[in-house]
Amino acid sequence: MPPPSRISRRSRRRLAYALSALAGALALGTLGFHLIEVPSLLDSLYLTAQTMTTVGYGDVALKTPAGRLFALCFMLVSVGTVAYILSTAVQSIVESELIATFGERRRSRKMSKLHNHFIICGAGRVGSHLIRHLRRAGESFVVIEIDAQKAHELADDDTMVLHRDATLEDTLHDAGVEHARGLAACLPDDADNLYVVLTARGLNPNLHIVARAAEEEADRKLKRAGADLVVAPTIIGGHRLAIALRKPAVGEFIDSVTVNELGLEFEQVVVEATSCLAGQKLRSSVNRSEMDVVIVSIRRQNGESLFNPRGETQIESGDILIAIGGTEALEKLNLLASGG
Repeated sequence: MPPPSRISRRSRRRLAYALSALAGALALGTLGFHLIEVPSLLDSLYLTAQTMTTVGYGDVALKTPAGRLFALCFMLVSVGTVAYILSTAVQSIVESELIATFGERRRSRKMSKLHNHFIICGAGRVGSHLIRHLRRAGESFVVIEIDAQKAHELADDDTMVLHRDATLEDTLHDAGVEHARGLAACLPDDADNLYVVLTARGLNPNLHIVARAAEEEADRKLKRAGADLVVAPTIIGGHRLAIALRKPAVGEFIDSVTVNELGLEFEQVVVEATSCLAGQKLRSSVNRSEMDVVIVSIRRQNGESLFNPRGETQIESGDILIAIGGTEALEKLNLLASGG
C-alpha cells in the first residue's frame, strides 16, 4: 500500500469504514455462532473466519436449524462485507497511484518551466533550514531528496520535490540545472556532495554552487570540483561559539541581524551599465542619511574587494555592492542599481 502521505483523506476515511465493517462482521458472526450453537468463543471466531473467507474446512459443523439459518444470513452479509473491503482497498490504492502520477507530471511540467531558480540537494538538518529561508524569501527552488518520507512531507507542503538520487546526472537534468541560478549540495556525505558538484558544474559552467562540508579536508576537494563556496557547519559553529564566549555583544549583534530582529538585512546589488550609480562617487550617489543604507563592501569585476569603502570611492558598472539596511531601503538601492 502507498505511504500514508500519498493517500487522500477521503480514501483514508473509506479504509477506516472498511476496517470497521470487517471488525463488526467478525464480532457479529462470533457472537451469533456462540449464542446459537457453538460453546467456545475461539471456535465461533474460527467458524466466522471460515465463512467470511469461504474456505469451509468442514471441521466445525452446524447441527441446529437456528444455527444454519444464522449461517445463511451471515454468509450473505459477510460476502458483501468482504467485497466492500476489497473494492475499497483497490480503489484507494488506484486513486493514490493516479494522484501520485498526475502530481508527478504536474511537478515535472512546473520544473520544465523553471528558470533562474535554486536546486537544494538534500533536505536534512542543513537543507531543511535552507528550504525554510528560501520559502520566506519567496524564491523558486527544487528539492532533491532520496529519503521517501522526507520527500513526501515536503511535497505535502507544496514544495517541488524530486524523490531521486542527487548524484545522478539525469536527476539534476530533470531539476533544470541548465537553467538554474544556484545549487546547494547539502548531502550528509562529503563524497556525495563532491559527485553533485562535479556533475552540476559539467552541466552548467555558469551555475553558482555552494557545498556543505562535513570534514575540513573536503573544503579544497569541493572547490577543485567546481564549488564556488564551501560551508562547513562545524567550523562556523565553533567560530560563532568563540565570538559569543569572548565577545558577547558582537555575538548578540550578529544574531540580531541574522534573525532580522533589528529589521536589518544584508543584500548584494549589481550595478548595471544603465544605472545612475555607475561612474558616481559613493558619497554622492548612496547618501546614508537619505537612503538609510550602509555599503560595507564593494566587489569589483576583477575580483578585488573594497571593505568599508570611502565616500570618494567611484562606483563602476558591474560592481557588486554589499549593503546592510531595512527592506524598503535595500529595495530602493536595488532599483537604482538596476537602472530602473
